[in-house]
Amino acid sequence: MPESPEEFWERTHGALRPPPVEEWDTWPFVGAVQPRPLLPPQGADLPRQGEGGVGCTACAQGVDGALWHDDRWIVRPLPQPSGLPCVVLLYTREHLDFHELPEELQAELGPLLVRIQRAVYAIGDIGNVHVLRIGDGSEHCHVWFMARPTGIHQLQSGFAQIWDDVLPPLPADVWRANLEIVGRELADAPRKGV
Repeated sequence: MPESPEEFWERTHGALRPPPVEEWDTWPFVGAVQPRPLLPPQGADLPRQGEGGVGCTACAQGVDGALWHDDRWIVRPLPQPSGLPCVVLLYTREHLDFHELPEELQAELGPLLVRIQRAVYAIGDIGNVHVLRIGDGSEHCHVWFMARPTGIHQLQSGFAQIWDDVLPPLPADVWRANLEIVGRELADAPRKGV
């Protein structure tokens, strides 16, 4: 059974863990409030994981561990529990970068984003589902869905991704139950255009 926001707060509020922000090149602050100096451009971007389809973990994984898939799309969770009630990712089956999506996949993407967001809301007591497309770590097209519990206001905004690392991981049984709900909702949802 999924946790209520109150249960979530009771379990987590005294167990926060500091993430290793001093190791993150993209962390915008030194310490609690001082911005890190922004470095000048360093030339070309660093290679992303799976560039050109070579060594792509998303391609190698295929549909293994997927909550849902069809001939063009895959929805899969993170490999282990994290801090938020649910984090899932939407991938293309074909190795494409986001800007390379053909028109057919572009047309499917909007309805699919809403469908996945609704499936995550079905967990219950979810105040918002953040939908993020970042893409700096991997070339393979992927979109993040991050669930924020109702009423936990500090988790609002773009820092939800960081809070996901700060909060203790969900208990494995709660994580699995939440993922089962999302998978079931995706399987049962009508496929209007997707």
